[in-house]
Amino acid sequence: MTLVSERHPVRALGLFAGAVLVTAVVGSLFSVSAGSTYMALEQPSWAPPAWLFGPVWTTLYVMIAVSGWLAWRAGATRRELALFGGQLVLNALWTPLFFGLGWFWVAFAEIVVLWLAVAAVLVAFWRRSTVAGVLLVPYLAWVSFAGALNLSIALLN
Repeated sequence: MTLVSERHPVRALGLFAGAVLVTAVVGSLFSVSAGSTYMALEQPSWAPPAWLFGPVWTTLYVMIAVSGWLAWRAGATRRELALFGGQLVLNALWTPLFFGLGWFWVAFAEIVVLWLAVAAVLVAFWRRSTVAGVLLVPYLAWVSFAGALNLSIALLN
């Protein structure tokens, strides 16, 4: 798939960064009061403090964008890039479901689908570029943790 001319890889990196930025912005629009909402919820004893989510997601978003770009540079197919885009959409949907609507069980079901999508992208990208795949490992780990936290909060609330 030709996103931009292969002679302009920096432009392509900008496109991947832009797509991830849109995902982050959508999430942030629905998480303005997430910290106070999160603190008001009954949580498991192992729940992280609210301040941790911002730095973790910022780091993960950078890694996700670079992973997509590296996979593209390594010849990712249209299907693989569509899967990458699909997981970004799923990522963006979780925050409105959980924080915006308070639909903890729907958000949990959605995060299970997100986990499957991230795992599929990780495998596809790993085949193209080991580094692209490795960059998604922390993302899959965090989504796993977030899924467990989501389930715990749904059970407790």
